Amino acid sequence: MSQRQRIVVKIGSSLLANDRRLTLRYAFMNELLADIARLRDQGHDVVLASSGAVALGLNAIKTSPEDAGVLDKQAAAACGQPLLLHAYRQVAQEHGFDIAQILVTLDDLEERRRFLNTKNTIQRLFERDIMPIVNENDTVTTEEIRVGDNDRLAASVAQMIQADHLIILTSIDGLYDRDPSDPEAQFVDTIEDVTEYLEVTSGTSSLGSGGMLTKIQAANFAQNAGCTTLIAEGTIDRPVSAVLSGERRHTKCVAKGTPASSWAVWLTNRLHRAGGLVLTDAAAAALKTSATGVSHEDVVKIHGGFTKGDVLHIYSESGDEVARGLTNFSSDETMMLARHTDHSVKELLGYNARPEIVNRDNMVILDSQHLPWDAPTKSLRIVAS
Repeated sequence: MSQRQRIVVKIGSSLLANDRRLTLRYAFMNELLADIARLRDQGHDVVLASSGAVALGLNAIKTSPEDAGVLDKQAAAACGQPLLLHAYRQVAQEHGFDIAQILVTLDDLEERRRFLNTKNTIQRLFERDIMPIVNENDTVTTEEIRVGDNDRLAASVAQMIQADHLIILTSIDGLYDRDPSDPEAQFVDTIEDVTEYLEVTSGTSSLGSGGMLTKIQAANFAQNAGCTTLIAEGTIDRPVSAVLSGERRHTKCVAKGTPASSWAVWLTNRLHRAGGLVLTDAAAAALKTSATGVSHEDVVKIHGGFTKGDVLHIYSESGDEVARGLTNFSSDETMMLARHTDHSVKELLGYNARPEIVNRDNMVILDSQHLPWDAPTKSLRIVAS
């Protein structure tokens, strides 16, 4: 790996915190940052996506991982975050570099302007030779508005900075074709199509919020952004570089070439569904070859409450997700337009605009390499009777 690379490294809670005492594993942190220092000395840009704040803060609030509710985890994160970052900074400085903290929420990744602001901050830190450490802002997020796990957070950051590699270090050496406890389980070296392994990826660690499923989802995010994902065990000896060099066994999720644009990648890699449109089967099929977007005349149902500028998931009546795109109207406005196709936008909404719900240049047609979201089965509202 001689040329300059951008690398995102994700570290799980079980690697950083002792699961019984809920104290920091300083030996692992020291070797991790020593290894990252070597990569930085070779000219590579590294971002660390680190879990551990909640686990380290549970002792302070006198709560066990099993008993911790949402409010407990928020309080634990508030206590654990300064402990974690103080330790990171002390150890990093021993290895000759400095770190910065970036706490994000779901909106920072899903809302385009905030996404770009975060990207620009990371870029400036690279220019100043400071390593960003990214984590979800667990002190203010709830289940409804959180990223949910640092695997997908790390993949979103990899997408954001157009990383070459996403390295997910965990407590297992990679993916198996079935439960690793099964004597007949076979190790999977390389993955081209992650959908083949979705059924065998379940379970989480006692401290973490994600299991192998979230790692596979993260790998799909990354590979669609042109980033190769390596899933490996977080050993204490050269935890990152030994994986990059192929010296230690790992599962490699191969990047799918060069994406069309960063805009297209951002549109398709979603962590949260703001809302959805259901089109006639004919209209959904026509999107794949048409130069036009989603017409208000083709919408038969909508899902969820959304606002102008949200990214919508677009389905056929058969339930297949065919596209994702930026909406020009809110859910209430879309309902009005779809119900009254013989009236103009001006007549219905009081201002002039094209009646396209989603413009073609703000929409991406999904292909087989994207993990689709199942069509919602509840809260669908019939647009036309």
